[in-house]
Parts: sequence; C-alpha cells; structure tokens
Amino acid sequence: MNAENLLSLKGRSILVCGIGGLGGVVAHYLADQGVSVTAVDVSDIALDALAKKDERIYLRKVNIADEQEVIDLVATVNSEMEIDGLVHAVGVNPRKSVLDTTVEDWDATIQTNLRSAFLIGRELAKKMLPRKKGSMVFISSVAGSLAHKNHGVYAASKGGLNQLLRVMAHEFASSGVNVNGVAPGYINTALTNSYLADRTNYSRLVSLIPKGELGKPEDILGAVHFLLSESAQFVTGQVLNVDGGRTLV
Repeated sequence: MNAENLLSLKGRSILVCGIGGLGGVVAHYLADQGVSVTAVDVSDIALDALAKKDERIYLRKVNIADEQEVIDLVATVNSEMEIDGLVHAVGVNPRKSVLDTTVEDWDATIQTNLRSAFLIGRELAKKMLPRKKGSMVFISSVAGSLAHKNHGVYAASKGGLNQLLRVMAHEFASSGVNVNGVAPGYINTALTNSYLADRTNYSRLVSLIPKGELGKPEDILGAVHFLLSESAQFVTGQVLNVDGGRTLV
C-alpha cells in the first residue's frame, strides 16, 4: 500500500464531539476528505452555525457528559453506519486562580472535559473492539503538562485526559483500536478569543512561543488526520504537541 492510500480517510465514518471551536474546523475538513461525519454538540448555536456552513455533516444535539445520552447516541449512530473513528474536541476553561475556583467551577469543567471523554471512549470501544479496528483522537492541551496560572481545573482535566487516553490505548491495543491525543498550544479559538482580545495577554503568550506567533485552528488538522489514518496504525497512547515549540521552553 502506498503512502497516499495509507493517509486516505475516504469512506470512513467518524464521530466528532464538540464543534464550537476546533471540532467544527475538524468536522468540515474531514467532510472534505470524503469522510461520513456525524458531529454532536450540546449547543444549538454551534450546531446551527455548522449546519449553515456544511450540509454534508450529520448533526445531533447531545450532552456527551450525560451517560444515557452517550449510550443512546452510540447505539443510534452505529445502527446507521459503522463508526470507525472519533475526534473528541470538547473543552471549557473558567480561567481562575485556584483560590477563586469554586466547587461548581471544578465539577462543571471536569464533567465537560474529562467525564465526556471517558463516556464516549468507553461506549465507542464496545463497538470498535469486537471489529478489531478503530481510531480515537482526543484534543488535549499543552496545559495538560504545563503549570499555567489560572488554569488549575482546566489543567487537571487535560492532564487527566492524557492519562485516560494512555490507559485506554493500553487496554485496547491488542484489539487493533488506537487511542491518541493532540495537544494544541496557544490557538485563537472561541475558547480563547475573548482572552486574547486583550493585547497584553496576546503579546505575553506570543512571547512564550518559539515560532513567534499564535496557532490557527487549521494547524491541528495534519496531526488529527495522521492519527486517524492507516499511517498511524502502529501509533497508540501518544499525545502529539502542536504548539509552535511552546513546550520546549
């Protein structure tokens, strides 16, 4: 098989969870690659925006932090098509110091960022493992390995995600299901654009990146594509930093 065939995603059926930021860009890109994309989100605004942008994508309103909704989602979608790929791109960040973080902030962030990954990964694995094929990609963050101020609960959720995906990778590897992560650095998305609108914040973050610029949502597409493709068939349990060199310094 040549390199082009190994990288092809045409004909795949991939579930994208979370489309308000990076996930929406990923969903649109995958549709361009000939993938049958089902995209889910709990936000009507995000779903309506993607519906207007790309009619090729199947859209479903689902709270993937809710166990029963996830069980129903996987059962329904899998009955219509054989899901063989996942991109989990769900994330919220309250941006508070540890002292200012409330229990409500903690619970909401862990539920959204980490519980949802556990639930969708577990339920999809039940379908993928018997077929002995599948690939899961979880969008993490460099905050999962760096100690950013005002990122306590977000960093905890992404650090937890990194460990969760490694354990899943270990448990699923012998059945041919790969589990990996992509950890973006500072990227201007819906999650960060209000923070980056402050020029002091913007300049400070740029100064930390060896490349000398913030990333764009499109910068993660190559990594996601690779990890979903047959080219990555011997790659599992890895978290690939896409950060302009941020984690080097």
